[in-house]
Amino acid sequence: MNKQLLSLLGLMRRAGKLSLGFDAAAESAESGESCMILTTADISPKTLKELNYKINHKTDVVPIACSQDELGGAIGKSVKIISINDKGFAQKAKLLMEADHGEE
Repeated sequence: MNKQLLSLLGLMRRAGKLSLGFDAAAESAESGESCMILTTADISPKTLKELNYKINHKTDVVPIACSQDELGGAIGKSVKIISINDKGFAQKAKLLMEADHGEE
């Protein structure tokens, strides 16, 4: 997992640009506030299916290569689903994830 991405997610949390958890992320997507939803590697297939059904393709759902515990360490709350509610932060996160895949 890209440590820069985890650091960026922590910064987003402090800046108030994240919605944490299933309900908050789904609400952000439904309201049009969400730019991207991230899910941890240990999310259950059932929860992921429910999330996709609930948000009805209103925003991208992107898996990240970290566990709930790793994400929780970065943002200060143990969740498997987060919504990034800022376009600039979402673009930076996407660039970091692409760079991480390029290193593998």
